[in-house]
Amino acid sequence: MEIRFIGVGKVYPSPRGPVEALAPITLDVESGSFTTLLGPSGCGKSTLLRLAAGLEEPSFGEVWAGGKKVVGPGAERGLVPQAYSLLPWRTVEENIQLGWELRGMPPKERKARAREFLRIIGLEAFADRYPKELSGGMKQRVAIARALANDPAVLLMDEPFAALDAQTRMAMQEEVLRIWEGTRKTILFVTHDIEEALFLSDRVVVMTPRPGRIKGVWDVPFPRPRPWDLRFEKSFVSLREHLMEEIRQERKEGLA
Repeated sequence: MEIRFIGVGKVYPSPRGPVEALAPITLDVESGSFTTLLGPSGCGKSTLLRLAAGLEEPSFGEVWAGGKKVVGPGAERGLVPQAYSLLPWRTVEENIQLGWELRGMPPKERKARAREFLRIIGLEAFADRYPKELSGGMKQRVAIARALANDPAVLLMDEPFAALDAQTRMAMQEEVLRIWEGTRKTILFVTHDIEEALFLSDRVVVMTPRPGRIKGVWDVPFPRPRPWDLRFEKSFVSLREHLMEEIRQERKEGLA
């Protein structure tokens, strides 16, 4: 297994007392798989991802990645956050080079490797542009390339398309699938969009409202590569409606 959550929980302090964000969760994410955490806002999806990234420590339980206990951030785990987090004073090419620069890679080698990643994400013509000159979709592609540049075994993606319009979002979904099919990185993806989860994933992990628990895990049966119009097929619509009802019932019980 590439990532293991073993009885992981998270409790945050507050002036009114402890807030339980995550109840004990045990989950295995297989190497090379595309797994999505799906659930309503506030269910702890992003918290679980931050625990995997080593940006937060669990209140109890353990997180393992690549056979090692997670005790902090590591180059083997690349994170793509909701915000693009690009450095505005650096060009596209310079943003991609950042990790290599920090590790002391020679400039000529950095430039050659950055050009290869620009080719992968289809932005070779924008190498010398600054983030303010890019569309939202372009910025997200640069953020993904920067995460991939360190060659992580695991790519952690926290609702990376939430701020995009519907058309750009669909294009970026197809782009991520193309990159994933070419690299077979282990991807742990967070979204509250059921259709997005089904289109992208091998497995969908449905979480409950706070405190977040795993309600169920569904294997996604659709073969790859997946065409954009898969969303309209009867089997896709049926599974989407089933998961929608699962989440609706959980939310209803939480409000009771």
